[in-house]
Amino acid sequence: MIAPLLEIKNLHVGFDIYGGHLKVLDGVTFAVGKGAKVGLVGETGCGKTTTMKSVMRILPIPPGRLTEGEIFFKESDLLRVNLKKVRGVKGKGISMIFQDPTAALNPVFTIGRQLMDVVKYSKGAGENQAKDTIKDRAINALKDVSMPDPERIMENYPIQLSGGMRQRVCIAMALVTGSELLIADEPTTSLDVTIQDQVLRLLGNLVEEKRNSTILITHSLGIVREWTDRVYVMYAGSMVEAAPTKGLFSNPLHPYTQGLMKAVPKLTGEGIAEGVPGRIPNYLNPPSGCRFHPRCPHVMRICEQERPPFFNAGSDHQVACFLYKE
Repeated sequence: MIAPLLEIKNLHVGFDIYGGHLKVLDGVTFAVGKGAKVGLVGETGCGKTTTMKSVMRILPIPPGRLTEGEIFFKESDLLRVNLKKVRGVKGKGISMIFQDPTAALNPVFTIGRQLMDVVKYSKGAGENQAKDTIKDRAINALKDVSMPDPERIMENYPIQLSGGMRQRVCIAMALVTGSELLIADEPTTSLDVTIQDQVLRLLGNLVEEKRNSTILITHSLGIVREWTDRVYVMYAGSMVEAAPTKGLFSNPLHPYTQGLMKAVPKLTGEGIAEGVPGRIPNYLNPPSGCRFHPRCPHVMRICEQERPPFFNAGSDHQVACFLYKE
């Protein structure tokens, strides 16, 4: 069996705050194969971004605290290696597109300065590169993301660009390093609908061309259905379902996944879109057993007492629900 490019095992992450300790990630297990396009979906606050920040080792510690788990990238545990090795991985192995391009770009440096720095240090500290070569690579990266007049854009500051253009710059920064794994954290959240479509099409074409493995974090089930090969559904810091994209949409098994599907508005206008009753639990004092049981229409006594493991539901489909124990 071929080892996955990225594998997260039983990851537990919390945050120390004034009122106590927030138990955010509760045993997250996740894998991405080489060349795979994986979607990560769930409500706001369920831990999607925290998981990916843990992978990138950019989680603020303190107040964040990784209490248990392993994160393997190409068989190296990123939680056990030194920061120099992690910087090397981020420079050549993993890159991330953040959901807010305004916050991701430094307002006091030009686009060219920031993009050239990414090119320079992506090859590893101490490696000499000609300045003209670095600049040419930066300009070509802007051309790759269909940026008009890239030479002029290199001289601009982030505030001089529109939201869509800033996001294109962030995509260029992520892809110019030649990383094997690209993490896209809701890359179209702050954009209007037409620009969202342009950015997603552009990103999809570039990923296909460069053959990156990709993790797409999003709230949109429509984007996941069109864009990914495999989907992980996350609830309150736990993975509740994992399946090939077609299998998940044709046969959602977990009650939470079914609730997400029902929450999607119908284009035919037939009836009102339903939602998932209740809200995400308080991480200071999360529910015992299955964290979804206070909102689940099929709750059983065992759900309140034990945390469900993943059960195989056939055809590479796993679900963490005692309804499928047999």
